[in-house]
Amino acid sequence: MSTGLVLHNTLSRSKEPFEPLHEGRVGMYVCGPTVYDFAHIGNARPVVVFDVLYRLLKTLYGEVTYVRNITDVDDKIIKGAAENNEPIEALTERTTKAFHEDVAALGALAPDREPRATEYIDDMIALIEKLVEGGHAYESEGQVLFHVPSMADYGKLSRCNREEMIAGARVEVAAYKKDPADFLLWKPSEDDQPSWDSPWGQGRPGWHIECSAMSTKILGETFDIHGGGLDLVFPHHENEIAQSQCAQPNGGFARVWLHNGYLMVEGEKMSKSLGNFYTVHDLLDEFPGEAIRLLLLKTHYRQPLDFTKDGLREAKRELDGFYSALRNAADVQVLPAEPSPASLAGLLDDLNTPLAITHLHRCLGSLNEADDHGSKVAAKTNLLSSAHVLGLLQHDSEDWFRWAPAGAAEIDEAEIKSMIEKRTQARTDKNFAESDRIRDELAEAGVVLEDGPGGTTWRRAG
Repeated sequence: MSTGLVLHNTLSRSKEPFEPLHEGRVGMYVCGPTVYDFAHIGNARPVVVFDVLYRLLKTLYGEVTYVRNITDVDDKIIKGAAENNEPIEALTERTTKAFHEDVAALGALAPDREPRATEYIDDMIALIEKLVEGGHAYESEGQVLFHVPSMADYGKLSRCNREEMIAGARVEVAAYKKDPADFLLWKPSEDDQPSWDSPWGQGRPGWHIECSAMSTKILGETFDIHGGGLDLVFPHHENEIAQSQCAQPNGGFARVWLHNGYLMVEGEKMSKSLGNFYTVHDLLDEFPGEAIRLLLLKTHYRQPLDFTKDGLREAKRELDGFYSALRNAADVQVLPAEPSPASLAGLLDDLNTPLAITHLHRCLGSLNEADDHGSKVAAKTNLLSSAHVLGLLQHDSEDWFRWAPAGAAEIDEAEIKSMIEKRTQARTDKNFAESDRIRDELAEAGVVLEDGPGGTTWRRAG
């Protein structure tokens, strides 16, 4: 039964109606982090994008298996551990924990399965053996390589020409290769590097084979959706297709390929030398995670995004408006409800989050304009159910306004409430000079007062 969901398939370069391989059941694999350092904002975009897709799929279908891997064996990890003078396991555990904390702060749900590459080495070796047996891979000077000319339609995802493939793969054109485009499946390890026994000696897997093994082991030789950033189309996803379809000729691998667009920061390519290299960990000291999430969703996932701190400040102000309305309607009790067709309309059209956010603003207007209890219940219900699919407005409104950036002036809630009571009394006594003094003192401490029909409320500035 069709749900009306349409997704842009990178493989066909067109929007296609989405129909699960198995009715009522969806399998989705998204490339996860290589855990050697804090996640940067470019890493955060696919996390948030595919979290919204996951929420939407869970709304539309009875069963969804969302798999996002952890790459915990990689040259960057080996290099990082050496530079930090710490064991590789310590580095990967520490950075995996930081990744989980950061993406949770962005409101991302945990995937249903989170395989680690080091747990699937045997499956990778078995996949490579099938490729060698089928004439699609060969051993050379202790390495095992995939032979690109053995696959007639190699390049169908990226549509790169041969010169682009060789240059884009960023691999050494070496004498031990049968073809310059051939890529690594297995390589020998030095004595101080991670190593596993294999038919080709002690070594470790190449990057591409890891995702092929983990995705098909968990979701099967054919599954519904494979996602990641546009930077992964070539060579990573192209090589996943080649390995998987050649080793498992009866399987189709991923049926739909989704890729989020590139991300710029402050108008330029993100770079530590330019001072615009933003990690999620550092941004969370300055901004609430939900503001980061909203900014990432205000641009359609396939479009390029210029991520700026001014944009974050605007996203924070937008959320202040939503939470202010929810705080004013705190006495309005709503029951959990399914998102309305109007709220889903944008998301059903290739995950059009900007359109879905526009709908949220319409819901906000309805809540602010509601003048009777029944209208307030309907408007608040519609707002929260619509926001839930986007992973927004997930906080208690009072908690939202108590958030403060790292390093903000310390002033506890009891003291704030006491000062508000003194100010209220001063206003009653028409001692406006004292009332203004208290407001100014709180403002200097980063506390903003808002007077309304129900009394005075407060929030942290920022």
